[in-house]
Amino acid sequence: GARNDFFWQPNDIYVAPNGDIFVSEGHGGGARDRIIKFNAQGQFIMEFGGTGAGQDQFSGPHSLAMDSQNRLFVADRGNNRIKIVDLNGRFIAEWYQFSRLSGIYIDANDILYGADSESGSVNPAHGTWTRGIRIGSARTGEVTALIPDPNPTCTGTCTAEGVVADRNGNIYGAEVGPAPGRLQRYVRQ
Repeated sequence: GARNDFFWQPNDIYVAPNGDIFVSEGHGGGARDRIIKFNAQGQFIMEFGGTGAGQDQFSGPHSLAMDSQNRLFVADRGNNRIKIVDLNGRFIAEWYQFSRLSGIYIDANDILYGADSESGSVNPAHGTWTRGIRIGSARTGEVTALIPDPNPTCTGTCTAEGVVADRNGNIYGAEVGPAPGRLQRYVRQ
């Protein structure tokens, strides 16, 4: 079984095409900062990660997505990066160009959408980034577009924390603050 037999502040869940279930865990004090993998029946397979900034560590793995090559993308928010691993948690790459992501989504064409809800407002050390939704390639890592925070003077967790896109290219950002929170739709023009 798992090192610890209960979840501690899980952030996201992703079901792979083969049915494997990945849960990212770690949000705040006492966080375990790990990914737990289960089979389609919910039986524990393995866990990987741990707290830190190394290749095999996380700091607040906040969101999960998978590309067409079955690579797992982790929005490693506390480390201001995307960490890419294989299905067994082995390190492939780390990308910093998408900024401090709270949410990540990859569509069927390997277009990556990343929601940065905290740069400049929660993490001053990451203040040089413009908060918003970055769009780019999960294949190459190239960032091709930015939807900036519509309220750039906001303090706290602002703009989209979660992100998804539909097949027509419309982007939906789940905003958790400031109150009351909302779902914002961005239409391709």
